[in-house]
Amino acid sequence: MQNFEFYNPTRIVFGEDTIDQLDNLVPKGARVLLLYGGESARKNGTLGEARSFLPSREVLEFGGIEPNPTYEKLMEAVEIVRQKQVQFLLAVGGGSVIDGTKFIAAAADYDGEAWEILETRGKGVKSAMPFGSVLTLPATGSEMKASAVVTRKSTLEKLPFRSPFVFPKFSILDPKKTYTLPNRQLANGVADAFTHVMEQYLTYPAGARVQDRFSEGLLQTLIEIAPAVLSKEVDYNTRANLMWTATLALNSLIGAGVPQDWSTHMIGHEMTALYGIDHARTLAIVLPANLQVRRDAKREKLLQYAERVWEITEGSEDQRIDDAIQATRNFFESLGLPTRLSDYEIDAGQIEILISKLKSHGLTELGERGDVSLEVSRRILDLCL
Repeated sequence: MQNFEFYNPTRIVFGEDTIDQLDNLVPKGARVLLLYGGESARKNGTLGEARSFLPSREVLEFGGIEPNPTYEKLMEAVEIVRQKQVQFLLAVGGGSVIDGTKFIAAAADYDGEAWEILETRGKGVKSAMPFGSVLTLPATGSEMKASAVVTRKSTLEKLPFRSPFVFPKFSILDPKKTYTLPNRQLANGVADAFTHVMEQYLTYPAGARVQDRFSEGLLQTLIEIAPAVLSKEVDYNTRANLMWTATLALNSLIGAGVPQDWSTHMIGHEMTALYGIDHARTLAIVLPANLQVRRDAKREKLLQYAERVWEITEGSEDQRIDDAIQATRNFFESLGLPTRLSDYEIDAGQIEILISKLKSHGLTELGERGDVSLEVSRRILDLCL
């Protein structure tokens, strides 16, 4: 196991009707900016609930944060924060709203051009405004981590940043808030959480038995509950398990002390920036191809994954690896997620454009060993067609 330092100060308030805890969590007398995405947060009553549990505070609102939050939109909120002297931010929504709120929190305090936060991956962030979240869409784990991703429409860029200053002070997780979500968003959430686990688990053995078993348990949980998540019959415990699994998939716990491989995410980000494909759906395209191209480097963990997660124990080693990769592709497709670029009418002529974007963002040594060069990325993308 590798050396590690684990730090996560986010308070999690989990369970039914826990939004009533806002009054105890948000500073009294603070000027609060409520941040949300579409009007569904208002229509389903979550915004109204949040306001009702924030007495003795001045509450402002800012909506319209996109599914892939844009720099342009978020800077509008930054201006409001500065002009109105907002003291606390409250995100109401899924990972995109929370990611956007993290950027706003950092940019409001930033001395300089705010896009530098993304260009430097957060290295220049020295402070950030305090904020909390009310999670409505389990997927990204943003409610309990210190990183975010922001898109710039003008340049078709989607870049991540990380800073210990942008941990949420608290996150409220009420599984009932998922009841009104469409199946497309639920399926995306399952796929996103699944891939988060895979990118911290399916690398090479590091002697980290706890992290391995923890990751395998999360993967099996997602596989088991997926049909019920997408069923017309809404079940509280199913949604509760989805919500908590998605949080644990990316709160840094399973990634402590083990090598990590974020190449699937980085390649997927370029697809979203260029073509507007849902983030989770880019992962469903890239991950099976990534595993196939790099099967030799990941051989030991692929065999472990085949046996422990999919119970594949028969056949030669190569056959078991083939079956595990196919099971992964089948799982995504069972959620209704296409796994080929051709499903989005993207052909081989786009590969070099994607490669040029990876190069311009310095993403030339990806993977757990830093050996995913542009040539390897090209092979992965070719297999995505």
